[in-house]
Amino acid sequence: MTDVHSRKVRSYNMSRIKGKNTKPEILLRKFLHSKGFRFRLHDKKLPGKPDIILPKYRTIIFVHGCFWHGHKGCKYSKLPKTRAGFWKNKINKNKQRDALTKNKLLEAQWNVCEVWQCEMKSNFGKVEKKILRLFFS
Repeated sequence: MTDVHSRKVRSYNMSRIKGKNTKPEILLRKFLHSKGFRFRLHDKKLPGKPDIILPKYRTIIFVHGCFWHGHKGCKYSKLPKTRAGFWKNKINKNKQRDALTKNKLLEAQWNVCEVWQCEMKSNFGKVEKKILRLFFS
């Protein structure tokens, strides 16, 4: 199947997709800040440049987009019909990189929490409880 957009339009559309400071990230950061947690963002010294780092608790939080990180069984992670092979390969590489990054962080004695975009949309209260359990369990 061919793309419905020209290369130029597709390139522009893809360039508008953010990798940092996404709405789900900002929402989670506001929640953490309101609960008195202080954190760092996107530390290049750590594997995977984690979205949120809570050094005091040695905890990392990744906020994953369901499409880009291949959230299994999620309605937001359906492959496009155009260039499906390309997208499947790209998302599989992202998943492999995520697993490698998580293992490196765990080996370095960090707690790792992954929050999915769909969790943030459908039930933020559940995400809040998941995060707070990290610190108060």
